[in-house]
Amino acid sequence: MNELNIISMEGEVLLKDNLVRSSILPHKASELDRNVTILSDTVVEGAVYANKLEIERGETEIRGAVYTKLELHVATDAKGRVIMRKSVASSDSVTSYAKECDLMFMADINAKKVRLTHAFVAGSIYADEIQLDDCVVIGGVFATKSIDLKGCVAGTFNSNSVFLDGTNYLLLPSAFSSTPIEVMGESKLFNLSLTDLGAIYKGTQQMAYSGVIEMDIRKDEQKTMLSEDQKTMLVYSYSIAGKVLATDLIDVERLQNHFLIGATAMGSQILQTYDLGVDADGNIVDRVQVKFVGKDAGECLSKLMSKKFDKYFTDGMVDKLEVPKDYYDDMMKLIPDKIDELQEQLDHVQSEGKADAAKGIENRI
Repeated sequence: MNELNIISMEGEVLLKDNLVRSSILPHKASELDRNVTILSDTVVEGAVYANKLEIERGETEIRGAVYTKLELHVATDAKGRVIMRKSVASSDSVTSYAKECDLMFMADINAKKVRLTHAFVAGSIYADEIQLDDCVVIGGVFATKSIDLKGCVAGTFNSNSVFLDGTNYLLLPSAFSSTPIEVMGESKLFNLSLTDLGAIYKGTQQMAYSGVIEMDIRKDEQKTMLSEDQKTMLVYSYSIAGKVLATDLIDVERLQNHFLIGATAMGSQILQTYDLGVDADGNIVDRVQVKFVGKDAGECLSKLMSKKFDKYFTDGMVDKLEVPKDYYDDMMKLIPDKIDELQEQLDHVQSEGKADAAKGIENRI
């Protein structure tokens, strides 16, 4: 990759095979209407502001927040992986109809219109109008006007109107709408809040009485009148909470759903080591430290080599450490130089007969 440290230009910014070390932000009024186009293979380590942000192809990663004046658009024929690490916002729209692109938003999306196909959202979506096709949203889908879901998994949803097509799933017990949900043909809505997601992940037998619950849109529909300051609003809720309380056949506390959903939403913010028990073969599942360390490969390596991280390697709590894929190549280039630097330090302290200091450096090597 060609490394760019500072982006400052009035015309359109075109990026291809670039590593941008800084943010792409306007420094003067003439840059407020600047478009940014990512052609392919680009990593931006900072935030991005653009009149319009166009992503034509992966592999693309933006590690800072993104804001567009008009639109964030992923080309329909885009392929590869596109990752937005921080929150994404637009004064108008966030759009992607790319079915062969692995599009991932690792935080919230906020725009007037959000239209996504084959996308993963770790946070929630807030917009006036939301249209999702073959998407997973770990948080909620919240719209002031309308929501259109087709073959999606969502934590929950709330909107003035909701239209469902195909088979859709809820991760949480309830969802809401200001008007009755509209359903296309043989569309179905299932609830996963009592599904043993941990067992499915591990490949073990699911707990008794756990499983997917099919929701009857009409029978599970409940009307509630909300009042405040002499204003009233009718809300339609769709929930399995009553069924769960009525049966009381399953120990909800033993389900790992809350942890799995929360861990997926929080992603790199998890600082503790966890495991999910054992799989069908008796092996501990995913006993690994999950932490996104450093803003780049150099900082990541420095932190992992610091005394602060010694406990993760010496207390037996971490079986393996995975370096983020985006850091791997750069880190492998930095490691030999770091070893040479430590070797020079080791030779120096050994020549002075400092055995304790030499032992410490040997451990770091």
